[in-house]
Amino acid sequence: MEKENFTISVYTENNIGLLNRISAIFLKRHINLDSMTASQSEIKDVFRFTIAVKVTEEQVKKIVGQIEKQIEVIKAFYHKEEQIIYQETALFKVASKLLFEERQIQNVIKNSNSNIVTVTPEFFVLEKTGRRREVDALYRKLEPYGLMQFTRSGRIAVTKEKMHISKILENFAPEELL
Repeated sequence: MEKENFTISVYTENNIGLLNRISAIFLKRHINLDSMTASQSEIKDVFRFTIAVKVTEEQVKKIVGQIEKQIEVIKAFYHKEEQIIYQETALFKVASKLLFEERQIQNVIKNSNSNIVTVTPEFFVLEKTGRRREVDALYRKLEPYGLMQFTRSGRIAVTKEKMHISKILENFAPEELL
C-alpha cells in the first residue's frame, strides 16, 4: 500500500495526560506527525485533536482503533485529503526597513494574499493562511530577505460531508456532554 496524507479527528474529554498517550500511539509505530492541534469542538466540554499524518490506509485504521481505546476518547475518525477542507496559519517576522527599502517585498506581500498584522520601527509581521504549499511558497520568497522569526500552526480541518458527532455523543453521556 502507498502512503497518503490523512487527517485524524479525535473527539475527547479534556483530561490531563491524554495528549501524551495519543502521541505514544504514534511513537510505538515510528510514525511522525506532520501536525497536531487541539481545540474546543462544536460541542460544549468536548475537545478535538486534529492530527495530520502520512501513512497507509491500513496504518491509519489501526491508529484510529488504538486511539479509540483510550478511556477519554469519545470517537476518532480519519479522512483523506479530498474529504476535508483544511488550512494552516503562519506568522513571518521581517525587518521593517525592508518594507520601505525593498520594493519587491511589497509585491511578494500583495501577490501572496497575506496580511500585515503589525508594524513597528524594528519589524513587521505577516500572517498567511492557506494550504501548506502556499505557506511554503511565501517562506521561500521571504527567506532571501532574512526572516527574523517564523512559526506555523498545525492543520485545522472540517469535513466536506456532514459528521454526525452530536448523534454519536448522545449515546455516551448526554447529561454531561450536551
